[in-house]
Amino acid sequence: MYQGKTVEQLRERINLNFTSQGLGNQAAIERAVEYFLKDSLLVHHAQCVAHLHCPSLVISQAAEVLINATNQSMDSWDQSPSATIIEIKLIEWLREQVGYAAGDAGVFTSGGTQSNLMGLMLARDAFFARLGHSIQQDGLTGDLSKIKVFCSESAHFSVQKNMALMGLGYRSVTQVKTDAFSRMDLADLKDKLAQAKANGEQVMAIVATAGTTDAGAIDPLADIAALAAEHQIWMHVDAAWGGALLLSEQYRHFLNGLELADSVTLDFHKQFFQTISCGAFLLKDARHYELMRYQAAYLNSDFDEEAGVPNLVSKSLQTTRRFDALKLWMGLEALGKKQYAEIIDNGVTLARDVAEFVKTQSHLELVMEPQLASVLFRFRPESDDMAFVALLNQRIGDVLLASGSANVGVTEADGITCLKLTLLNPTVCLEDVKVLLTSVKATALSILSA
Repeated sequence: MYQGKTVEQLRERINLNFTSQGLGNQAAIERAVEYFLKDSLLVHHAQCVAHLHCPSLVISQAAEVLINATNQSMDSWDQSPSATIIEIKLIEWLREQVGYAAGDAGVFTSGGTQSNLMGLMLARDAFFARLGHSIQQDGLTGDLSKIKVFCSESAHFSVQKNMALMGLGYRSVTQVKTDAFSRMDLADLKDKLAQAKANGEQVMAIVATAGTTDAGAIDPLADIAALAAEHQIWMHVDAAWGGALLLSEQYRHFLNGLELADSVTLDFHKQFFQTISCGAFLLKDARHYELMRYQAAYLNSDFDEEAGVPNLVSKSLQTTRRFDALKLWMGLEALGKKQYAEIIDNGVTLARDVAEFVKTQSHLELVMEPQLASVLFRFRPESDDMAFVALLNQRIGDVLLASGSANVGVTEADGITCLKLTLLNPTVCLEDVKVLLTSVKATALSILSA
């Protein structure tokens, strides 16, 4: 799965060889094989399960060849004529899957962080627009310490990161408590909304999560949407991972309420099995795009707009942009919705089967019941020293990676340091995971006996 080299060994091994005459294509390729491929992680390996890092479909890899060879740029129609129409049609289809009204308000992005930034930026600009102020024209104004965004304690770190990027800082983020399954706690959300009002604070957005990074938790979307509507607050849903359930036959109902969000993040380089990067941002009301509209005569002129020419630069934070939508289009056409549903559902079902197996194993402890395709557990020796137990589990993950045999995640859930299996690989079965868990136990015992 991995050659096991350390950071220091790789720094020593890899060097740049930029000569005045060049090495030639063949030599450059050979060096890439030697210094890149040989020491890369085999993401398709059955024991590579640490992150939301999926094996990619062969059809997605084929699409990458076409994307790179044609080098279309998605900012203006005249640079990407057919690609522009394909992306628009995919956005229309994705909106339909979410439950939005017909339309094409949305755009492909580099992934969840960018999509979340777009949702938060438009939430901010819409908030100030209701106060009669244009962020686009005049910038930030007023007592910014009173502007808040709510998300759960388990929400993606990009909420804080993006609020800092937008000039509102980490302090603008209020974290709502989570329940025993890492889902946003509605009672605490209500309490914090009331407290914010009492403090004279104004909540510009609530960010709900459909698929937290570790637990795969899906917040109670419909209930959060009702509270957001009651308080006239923008609701953004980060469905970067859980959005895959849009195609699920068994678990689609987990996303009930997604259609009520003002904006949605989707990622296709997670459980849609596309190569990195491939994501999308969906906007419920297209009128909000006016808040970020900018015009350049050479890209989206008045003449083009009057003629109905679709220049996608108006919908994106990026200007030059890859045609990543091709990967999803070809993937859906190749597999079909039913086969896609089967491989998505397989991961969720496998996680449940693995959890039941973990419960039967001595010295293995399930930390949280699985919700999507991840399993949180830990090796539990006969010790009440929780600091020691935490360090042991960290060491297990480190030793497995250094050995090159497995890449198991190490994270925290409810203050517990635990191991994480992210079961995105549709070729992996329960027997494969049992082999990995045997390695986990053997590694732990080896560490303890050293």
